[in-house]
Amino acid sequence: MAWWRRTWLKLRARVRPVPEIPSSLWLHVLQRHPFLQALSLEEKSKLRALSALFLHNKQFSGANGLVVDDRMALTIAAQACVPLLYRGDASRAIALYDDFVGIVVHPGTMVATRDVHEGAGLVSQRRMMLEGEAMERGPVTLSWAAIDQNPTAQAERGTSVVIHEFCHKIDMRNGGADGYPALPAGFLGIQAAAEARKAWEHTWTQAFEQFRHAITKAERFGETAPWLDAYGATAPAEFFAVACEAFFVNRGRFAHEWPQLDRMLAGLFHWPTPPLHP
Repeated sequence: MAWWRRTWLKLRARVRPVPEIPSSLWLHVLQRHPFLQALSLEEKSKLRALSALFLHNKQFSGANGLVVDDRMALTIAAQACVPLLYRGDASRAIALYDDFVGIVVHPGTMVATRDVHEGAGLVSQRRMMLEGEAMERGPVTLSWAAIDQNPTAQAERGTSVVIHEFCHKIDMRNGGADGYPALPAGFLGIQAAAEARKAWEHTWTQAFEQFRHAITKAERFGETAPWLDAYGATAPAEFFAVACEAFFVNRGRFAHEWPQLDRMLAGLFHWPTPPLHP
């Protein structure tokens, strides 16, 4: 199935031209989001090429009567492609998203029923409010209301639901989302894959437990909450995705608060270290 999907995408690319992104629309999207505007001219140029390929390969659909216009599609594409900027040339980088085609955009928060494992083999069903969801080998679902929030506030909080869900997709490249994505060869200069994996697991496990403990103290005892979305405390996969969105949206603050994770994510995504942008 994966081979057929890749073949189909290549065939479609031959008969459908890559769209040209109008300059006025491109500038509008960049200027609205501080972390995109802060990119260098070279990074913006590559992001534009990646975004065009992304729009070429993906199919957008609106739910509950929502019409996904060009601005909305480009806003999603540009943010989804930020993690790909240093992952090789555009065609190789965009292949990290070749396991799906569909992107479903809801006008507001989504309500879904999910199984919750409570230990001792007990499973219960709960209704959950979702701003986005990434399915393994399936579509990405997003809430436009969550995407279109105040960009300045999102920059201060280091949040992007688009980056969050697409980093789940990257995490899923070697199986279900678990916070342990496939690491590139020579990760952080470590030649042995097993040693690289060990270094990743040790750092992230320790950071996750530290974060959970800090969130618990903030909720129970009123202590100052750590700077990261508290949703990251629910599971290692969510902690990874929350860290990724903060890394890309507010790199300076993230590197200050979580230097060990900044180093890990810079190695995973091949981003420069130290950060070039605030």
